[in-house]
Amino acid sequence: MDTLISHSFPLLIFLIFSICVSATQFNIPRLGAHRKRFQNEPKAMSPSDQSQDFKTFFYTQTLDHFNYRPDSYATFQQRYVINFKHWGGSNSSAPIFVYLGAEGSLDEDLDVAGFLPDNAPRFKALLVYIEHRYYGKSVPFGSREEAMKNASTLGYFNSAQAIADYAGVLLHIKKKYSAERSPSIVVGGSYGGMLAAWFRLKYPHIALGALASSAPILYFHDTAPQVGYYTIVTKDFKETSESCYETVRKSWDEIRKVASRPNGLSMLSKTFRTCKPLKETSELKDFLDSLYTDVAQYDDPPTYPLSIVCGGIDGAPTGIDVLGKIFKGVVAYKGNRSCYDMDEYIRPTETNVGWRWQTCSEMVMPIGHGHKDTMFPPAPFDLNRFTKDCEGTFGVKPKPHWVTTYYGGRDLKLILHRFGSNIIFSNGLRDPYSTGGVLGNISDSVVAISTVNGSHCLDILPESKSDPQWLVMQRKSEIKIIEEWIAKYENDLLEFKEETHA
Repeated sequence: MDTLISHSFPLLIFLIFSICVSATQFNIPRLGAHRKRFQNEPKAMSPSDQSQDFKTFFYTQTLDHFNYRPDSYATFQQRYVINFKHWGGSNSSAPIFVYLGAEGSLDEDLDVAGFLPDNAPRFKALLVYIEHRYYGKSVPFGSREEAMKNASTLGYFNSAQAIADYAGVLLHIKKKYSAERSPSIVVGGSYGGMLAAWFRLKYPHIALGALASSAPILYFHDTAPQVGYYTIVTKDFKETSESCYETVRKSWDEIRKVASRPNGLSMLSKTFRTCKPLKETSELKDFLDSLYTDVAQYDDPPTYPLSIVCGGIDGAPTGIDVLGKIFKGVVAYKGNRSCYDMDEYIRPTETNVGWRWQTCSEMVMPIGHGHKDTMFPPAPFDLNRFTKDCEGTFGVKPKPHWVTTYYGGRDLKLILHRFGSNIIFSNGLRDPYSTGGVLGNISDSVVAISTVNGSHCLDILPESKSDPQWLVMQRKSEIKIIEEWIAKYENDLLEFKEETHA
C-alpha cells in the first residue's frame, strides 16, 4: 500500500520529534495520571518498594479481536499484575478491582493507582493491573521497533482492541482463580478513565461498574468547546495570582519583540538559560505552554506547583523585566539548573510516541485557543494541518469522528441515561480536561462527583495524611457508591439462586 510509510523505528521517532518541535498545532496537552516530579515535589513510592505484594503474569493475547483473517490470529504476550494480599478468596465473592493501563508502562501504574491498595482491605479485594497493548512489555510483533515500524503494524493499536484485551485477561483471571461470581470494578484515570467507562458500556457482563477519573470523554468532535482546556488553565492562573496571570499574558509579546531584534534569539537563549541555542521562538513558547498547562493540570496539594511557579514570578526582584519574571517562575518550579532543556516535554519517550499515533488515528481531541480568549497567543486547532502532520509521519489520516461513532457522541449523556449504569465520573474542576468531562449526574447509577479544587486524577492517587477534607470526602463518596453496587449485585445473586431452585 503506497500510502504507508516503511521507515525504521528510529526514523519514525525522529519524524515525530521534529513535528513536535516545529508545530504547536500538533501539541495536544498530555493526558495520564502520572505526575512529572521536579525539585519541589515529593518522590512517589517506586514500584520496587511495593514489589513484594505484586505477582507478574503474561497472557497470550490475540492480535486482532475483530477480524478472521489468518494473520489476525497472531498473538503477543500481554503483561498483567496481581496483588493477592487482601483478597478474601473466590468463596467469599470478594470483588476484583481492575486498573486499566493507559498510555504508558504498567510499572508506573503500580504506585500511582493508590485507590486500589488503599481500599483493598475494606473490600477484601483482589487487585489486578492490566497493561495497555503497545506499551511497556505488552508489545506485539516481537519488539517495539517492529511494532512501531509503520502503519501496517500500528493498525492494531487502538482503544477498541485494548478494551477487548482487558476483557480477555479478566475472564482468564476469573476462570483461573474460580472467581466467576466475583464482581469486577474497573478503574482508570484520564485516557484510562475513558477506557474504564467504555469498558462498562461495551462489556457490562464482565465489569459490574467503573470509576472513570478525570476522563475527558466529551472532548471529541464538537462535543466540548475547543478553547475549553486553555480557558481553565487561564482561570487557574488568574485565581492563583492576578499579577502572575498578567505577567504570563504579556510575556508572549515580549518574546516576539526580543526575537525581532538583532541577535534576539541569542538574547532569549541567555535569559532562559537554554541548553541549546534557540532556533526559533516556538521552541521557547512551546516549552512554556507545556509547563503552564502541566502545573495547572496537576496542581496537587500540598505542594501546589502552580503556586510555586506564580510565587517565583511574583517574587522576582523589583525592577526585573517581564521575561526575567517568567524565568524566575521556571527556576522556582524546576530548581536552579545549569541550563533548561526546551525539548523536555516533547522528548520521544515510549508514551509520547505511542500517544502520538493514538491521537493521529482515533483519539483526535480538538484543543486550541483563539485571540484574547485565554492568556496564551492564538493557536486554534486546525484539523487540516493536523491531518497533514499525521499523514507526513504515519501515512494515515486521522478519523476525528470515529470515537463518537463507536462509543457515543454529542448525545452521549442521553445515551448513558438510556443504556448506561454503574459509572462514576470523577473530576476536579481546576483540571483543564474537566471541560470535556461528565460533570452532572445522568441517572441514579451514572453519577458525577466533582470537587472545586481538584486536579487531574487526584482522587485515584494514594491517600496521604496531608489530603484536604474535600478530597477525603470525594473518595468516601466513591467508596459508598461502589459498596452499593456490590450489595445490589449480591442481592441479585441470591434472588437468581432462589428463582433457579424454585
